[in-house]
Amino acid sequence: MASNAPRPSKAERTATAREQARKLYEQQQAASKRKSLFLKLGVVVAVVVIIAIVATIIVQNNKGSFPDAGPAPAHGNQFGGYTLTSDGLVETPELTVDKNEIPEPATVDGQQVPAGITEHQEGEPVHVVVYADMSCPVCKQFEATYGADLNKMVEDGDITLEYRIATFLDRMSSTNYSSRAANAVACVADAKPEAFTDYLTALFEQQPPEGGEGLPNAKLAEIAQQSGAGDISACADSDKFRPWAQFVNTGFNEYKVGGTPAAYIDGHEWDIQTEDFKQVLDKAVAENK
Repeated sequence: MASNAPRPSKAERTATAREQARKLYEQQQAASKRKSLFLKLGVVVAVVVIIAIVATIIVQNNKGSFPDAGPAPAHGNQFGGYTLTSDGLVETPELTVDKNEIPEPATVDGQQVPAGITEHQEGEPVHVVVYADMSCPVCKQFEATYGADLNKMVEDGDITLEYRIATFLDRMSSTNYSSRAANAVACVADAKPEAFTDYLTALFEQQPPEGGEGLPNAKLAEIAQQSGAGDISACADSDKFRPWAQFVNTGFNEYKVGGTPAAYIDGHEWDIQTEDFKQVLDKAVAENK
């Protein structure tokens, strides 16, 4: 059946053809842009994946794999601690420690406590043991609040003060900062024991934010130098005392210390939730006089 619609003019047919050509061109351009975008996104994703792989390798290299056994630093005892007295850090025999050979826990008044924690003997100073992690913000606060008093009580012969440096907060750092800092502390105890207290204080004062990379080894060595410990850079970079750090932390876990700071005063665990540390300590010292 013939259509009654008028036949388009040449000009109209030309305009229609141009419009169709324009639409086709725009569709082709849009398709080309999408293809380019997908290509760029693919490159970005590939780069991100490569960065993630490289970062993982770097983190794994930083975390490292260390022997189960290794030397204890000079002045480090068989329980993983450093004991301060009025004469300075207690000298200890040369030791090799193994994280698979943790000493059996002790018992005080029927309560199980970490190995080496006891009540003081009559006529001797009150025995205080503190577990700390160099990444622990509450430990930093504990040191700022009680550090000076503890050092004074050590100097006066009222207490012996043993620090055990745990490393359970390695999980909060991409570079195992807790273990690297514990290694640096061991380097100082080993090479320059008279700088031990100043170094521990300085590390807490300059504690990096939790959850980041932590201070690099060069900075740990720089703080040691400023604290009077001399140059420990080679020791800090060598990870010489990382097996020691593992040994201390394995004990921390096996003894179920739970968290830091944790303190034991004459064998009795300080209740951080309900007790004022200084009051408990002052009472123990007063009863010993």
